[in-house]
Amino acid sequence: MAVRATVRAAVVPAVGAPLEITGIELPEPGPDQVRVRLTAAGVCHSDLSLSNGTMKVPLPAVLGHEGAGTVLAVGEGVTHVAPGDPVVLNWAPSCGNCPSCALGEVWLCANALGGIGAVHARRADDGTELHPGLNVAAFAEETVVGANCVLPAPDGVPLADAALLGCAVLTGYGAVHHAARVREGETVAVFGVGGVGLAALQAARIAGASKIVAVDVSAEKEELARTAGATDYVIASENTPREIRALTGKQGVDVAVECVGRAVTIRAAWESTRRGGRTTVVGIGGKDQQVTFNALEIFHWGRTLSGCVYGNSDPARDLPVLARHVREGRLDLGALVTERIALDGIPAAFENMLAGKGGRALVVF
Repeated sequence: MAVRATVRAAVVPAVGAPLEITGIELPEPGPDQVRVRLTAAGVCHSDLSLSNGTMKVPLPAVLGHEGAGTVLAVGEGVTHVAPGDPVVLNWAPSCGNCPSCALGEVWLCANALGGIGAVHARRADDGTELHPGLNVAAFAEETVVGANCVLPAPDGVPLADAALLGCAVLTGYGAVHHAARVREGETVAVFGVGGVGLAALQAARIAGASKIVAVDVSAEKEELARTAGATDYVIASENTPREIRALTGKQGVDVAVECVGRAVTIRAAWESTRRGGRTTVVGIGGKDQQVTFNALEIFHWGRTLSGCVYGNSDPARDLPVLARHVREGRLDLGALVTERIALDGIPAAFENMLAGKGGRALVVF
């Protein structure tokens, strides 16, 4: 299988600047590095947040962190994959040495985004160095990553769909099963019906939730939500907590999962839970999104509000579990995808996310 020196990629040149589809030059894989030809890459809200400055990343950069493909070549010392192997990209490889890793909380690894496995490309036209956004630079026909950034793709899962396992599904499933620890028979509300929200809805169904309320600003997403497992659908408004309590015998849900990252939705999710309920925040918001509570209500309601990073997931542990759900028909990856696009369709996918349209857009190479 030929290894090309120049490939096409989506590059963000500066904060807020339009993406550029251009040629980039990749190095040959060095020791403990792997070159991958992408089969598909999901367009995640985190990529949008990196491009508009909500999350910081050195620029210019090749974004994209949710992907799967085929190994083209490996460097010295790589033994867990070989050329021709299908792989899923892992954008947050854990170091195994920091305090969080020592506690088994690999999703909080202090060094996951500190350059572990990061390989820099260059623009083909002028040689400008390009940062690999979130380590793996998946918005490209090919990428070179650290060996710890690839995991063998699970058997029985189409490789294009397997790209979704790298972020949306690990995050949504993990938020329900690892962070919120939803128990059979509990009631759940999911705020935000994008790729992660759709995965969370399916995860709540898999967990055996008795009532699953989906909340979104768009009425057009109701069918998507119900297909994923929602039993009820609420159009987001200032009355959302009241509507959810009305659906749950005036009590509120046991668990709310917030997948938007806005102060108003975090607050609404918290208010939608019962006394003693649990709210898990998955959405990534900006520093300007300030959520306020008074001391008396914190005491009175006895609710729990917690953050959730990457679904509190360990990809090496959780990918086989997710694959089993896929093979046995409980988890439908294709149902998360509302459009399959080419590389030059990413800017329009960003616009759709800003407008609250659709689920996951999947770049298929």
